[in-house]
Amino acid sequence: MNHPNKFPYHCYVSGDHACTFSFGDTIEVNINEYILQLFYQYQKHPLPGIRDCIPSYTTLTFVYDALFFLSRKKSPVDAIQQFVDELILSGITNEKKQSTNMVRIPVCYEANCGPDLSSFASIKKISVDELIQLHSSVTYRVYMNGFLPGFAYMGKVDEKIAAPRLSVPRQKVPAGSVGIAGDQTGIYPMESPGGWQLIGRTPLVLFHTHASKPCLLEPGNQVQFYPISFTEFEKWSAQ
Repeated sequence: MNHPNKFPYHCYVSGDHACTFSFGDTIEVNINEYILQLFYQYQKHPLPGIRDCIPSYTTLTFVYDALFFLSRKKSPVDAIQQFVDELILSGITNEKKQSTNMVRIPVCYEANCGPDLSSFASIKKISVDELIQLHSSVTYRVYMNGFLPGFAYMGKVDEKIAAPRLSVPRQKVPAGSVGIAGDQTGIYPMESPGGWQLIGRTPLVLFHTHASKPCLLEPGNQVQFYPISFTEFEKWSAQ
């Protein structure tokens, strides 16, 4: 569907308790901002029967209670589509909420924190110092959280350091590891398997299970990385 001066979308079913509204298939700031504004509007005016609303790069997914809609003899997908149309036609808020927040992240770009740093620089035919400079000189946008709680997908990295994932993922990636995959960068919030090129590590905690705001980084945030020494990393981690 297309509305005047808005992005077209198509809706599809995502399993038996969810439907997704897709507004495109490319990583673009304006589309992502549009998704987040719809998400904020939903938070202000929630629809009964919706259990969760999940924004991503270009999609908004609604997880619903099928029995709720069945008891009211309504098609959940039709009801949610009508709801989304009403949100769009009523005008999307210009309130950015979290999207204007700037978060600065300290990163130790040394071999004991970034196991792929040297080999990655060699593959890209640049020096380690240039790789660090290219990665830390850009202000990144958090497009979405996914994969793990608090794992923020950020972009875009300079094309000189864009790279595919590892052909064989690691079984254990330490919490705080900073990596690159494709034209995105991200931080592993906890120890897990992973296949991103690891170039550093931050001492910051990215996810607090019991906090009112569990994720340090949220969609729409702006992020800047800055280098610290391994000594600083150890001191920070010990706090």
